[in-house]
Amino acid sequence: MNKPELLAPCKNFAVLHSAVENGADAVYFGVEKFNMRMNADNFKIEDLKKIARYCHSHNVKCYLTTNIIIYENEIKEIEGLIKKAKTAGIDAVIVHDLAVIEIAKKVGIPFHISTQANVSNSVSLNFYKKLSADRVILARECSLKQIKEIIKKSKIGIEIFIHGAMCVSVSGRCFFSQNFYRKSANRGECMQSCRQKWNVKNENGEMIYDGKMFLNAKDLCMIEHINKLMKMGAVSFKIEGRMKDADYVSTVVRVYREAIDNFDRKKIPIWKKELESVFNRGFCTGFYFERPDNEVDLEKSGNMSSLKKSSLGTVKKYYPKISTAEIQLFHSGIKRGDLIVIEGKNTFLKQTAESIEINHKKIKKAGKGKLIALKVNGRVREGDNVYIMKKIL
Repeated sequence: MNKPELLAPCKNFAVLHSAVENGADAVYFGVEKFNMRMNADNFKIEDLKKIARYCHSHNVKCYLTTNIIIYENEIKEIEGLIKKAKTAGIDAVIVHDLAVIEIAKKVGIPFHISTQANVSNSVSLNFYKKLSADRVILARECSLKQIKEIIKKSKIGIEIFIHGAMCVSVSGRCFFSQNFYRKSANRGECMQSCRQKWNVKNENGEMIYDGKMFLNAKDLCMIEHINKLMKMGAVSFKIEGRMKDADYVSTVVRVYREAIDNFDRKKIPIWKKELESVFNRGFCTGFYFERPDNEVDLEKSGNMSSLKKSSLGTVKKYYPKISTAEIQLFHSGIKRGDLIVIEGKNTFLKQTAESIEINHKKIKKAGKGKLIALKVNGRVREGDNVYIMKKIL
């Protein structure tokens, strides 16, 4: 049984580093334009070489998402971006629009067919193979049984999702946001109308939903079925989450890395508990076991994590020789043993506060407004945000 690639999302360098350090085999990301997560931080085009250099130095592949609908006036610009990706050494581009497929072929860069294409059968897969695609990301509406048959009859690598947010629409091709807010999901601007409460009446005036979130899909979580997925022959397991922070990505990548490398049913409760500690909307298994029965939460929306991240303060200075950060406690106090996170565009650090000082004197706790010195387990930067992680009771 060949191990599939573990593919992680990233929105900035802090997330990229955390994904790689926690065991991702490949990462996917977007730049300022032409991707389905335009509200994420996203990298700049000039970052492409740096991304490729970092990934390849760690034996990790990098894929650029260019999977939105492309209009006539954007052809030259998207071609320019793909040429720059090729020059930078990006391993592949993720595409949807046939124009971008044609451009990728012309430029000579490998390309993967996005889940936006809604590929759900072997005939479609083999069609894209003839167009020279290297991989197809299957429609998320396919069941395990269907995927097995598709892989058996296909001549191209298949990628499937294993964790993250689910779109209530077919492979994310939703017009809800466009109709209400003039923000097109198909252009990466989704306003997530599906996460709101709605009052719905039928044509007879009968109330069907009274302030219910009937479109609010739970998150996909396949951690307890990784062994089943691995037997099917998919080349890549994909984690959704290009809007997520480094804490989320590092945790999810680490858990699935362990499950792929050494699946043990006894560890499932531990893995699920870890996944529940970061952002989630509750978990389901999507369409993998035929029609979903319990994939929508009518009452609750947003983060259901068991831990809450609260602002603590800001890094004022970092002293690399003594691995110490000077932190101004603007928002809250801190005590020895607290779990903290330090984040910035290029920084992610999660650790327990073990050594705290004020004016070179060791202390057990410090209140809001104090300037402290804290021993840190990695490099941080001036201006990085510091958070405290608290258990939600």
